[in-house]
Amino acid sequence: MKTVLTFDFSVDKENKTINVKREFAAPLSRVWAAWTQSELLDKWWAPKPYRAKTKTMDFKEGGYWLYAMVSPDNEEFWCRADFHKIVPLKSYAGLDAFCDAAGTINQDFPQSFWSNSFNDYNDNTLVNIEIKYEQLEDLEKIIEMGFKEGFTAGLENLDELLASGDN
Repeated sequence: MKTVLTFDFSVDKENKTINVKREFAAPLSRVWAAWTQSELLDKWWAPKPYRAKTKTMDFKEGGYWLYAMVSPDNEEFWCRADFHKIVPLKSYAGLDAFCDAAGTINQDFPQSFWSNSFNDYNDNTLVNIEIKYEQLEDLEKIIEMGFKEGFTAGLENLDELLASGDN
């Protein structure tokens, strides 16, 4: 019998946030590694049939992750995550934005501030994610772009990666 893992995705328009609570059937150290090491992020971050491709990653406060989501036709959509605060095996937070291949932020798209926390939970790991936007219009634009569906698919990729033991 397959265990049902916690998954809650909610949009709080009043506070301009997306809140995601997601449980993974793996110990905290493995889940943390999957969220903070580029070689593992590349295996699950993009929703299929896309794939993630890291150009550079420096996971430290003041560092950043520059990566592309690559379509089946090899079209690249670049993003940059700047790390502001990291508490190893507990949490990290930073600014996420669309950009070009050099990491220059694209001001035509919303930027978001992510706060991720990781907790032991019944022999599994519970990840709490808060994604905050400056403007309600920014939040609405991201939702219209299919964020919920794409992010949910990526999290399912992570389930597969963790189940495979390939991390």
